[in-house]
Amino acid sequence: MNILVIDDERDICDFLSDFLKQEGHEVNTICDPAEAMDDIRNSGYHLVVLDLMMPKISGLDLLEQIRDFDEDLAVIILTGYPSVESAADSIAHGVSAYIKKPFSIEELRTALYRVAQKKGLLLERETELHKVLGETIRTMRKSKGLTLKQFARRTQLSISLLSQIERGESSPSISSLYKMATALSVKIKDLFGNF
Repeated sequence: MNILVIDDERDICDFLSDFLKQEGHEVNTICDPAEAMDDIRNSGYHLVVLDLMMPKISGLDLLEQIRDFDEDLAVIILTGYPSVESAADSIAHGVSAYIKKPFSIEELRTALYRVAQKKGLLLERETELHKVLGETIRTMRKSKGLTLKQFARRTQLSISLLSQIERGESSPSISSLYKMATALSVKIKDLFGNF
């Protein structure tokens, strides 16, 4: 997902940026909430992670501006000062999660998963694995100077199946992986690239 973190504490922004990037997301951070709406208007964010207690403009006021601009943009509230009132206001503005600081990584990861799932942005790790596997096999096959037809003959697998695997559209069996690794003179684990 493309995520914007808005928090007046630079340490929190840096921590969240590092964590979210490790999780595979694109991240931008803003420490001055007054600059946030211009950035939101000009960027295609899927999610905003928003602190409630900030100088110049409160998180709830900013949340209201976000909702005036985009009703569908997912927002996760982080707050070190939770209250019934702020939770009720946040829920009234359709936030995806209301999380108290300090928070656990699992709590944030669960909230991110729910947002991605609800917005239809969930990239399954299995899909990513198929893509990496297919690209690695295709690169290795080409580096050996093998056509798909030659590779099919060596592996005793159909050209159609090999083509689907290389495009990341099909999941190879262990037996197929073994045959491909043998034909390419590599270990099975080498087919998985950096996954």
